[in-house]
Amino acid sequence: MPEIARFFGIIIRMFMEPSGKHHKPHIHVYYQDDVALYSFDPIALISGSIPKRQQRMVEAWIELHQEEIAEDWDLLQSGSIPNKIQPLS
Repeated sequence: MPEIARFFGIIIRMFMEPSGKHHKPHIHVYYQDDVALYSFDPIALISGSIPKRQQRMVEAWIELHQEEIAEDWDLLQSGSIPNKIQPLS
């Protein structure tokens, strides 16, 4: 699963599934032992959980980079390597 961003101990990844239809476009968020899935259009927690502070940071990052995340999703689903996205700073 390619990593597209990392900031403040948060790791953002996407699954590659070129041969089949994946669920609603989403990202996987990892923070310490916590895992969450977020859709990015609209921005929403799909499942899992991370601490509130990290949740707010992830949601802000998605809002800032929503177009780039969507482009990476399309790249991955077509079997291409995604681009790294600027971390939250």
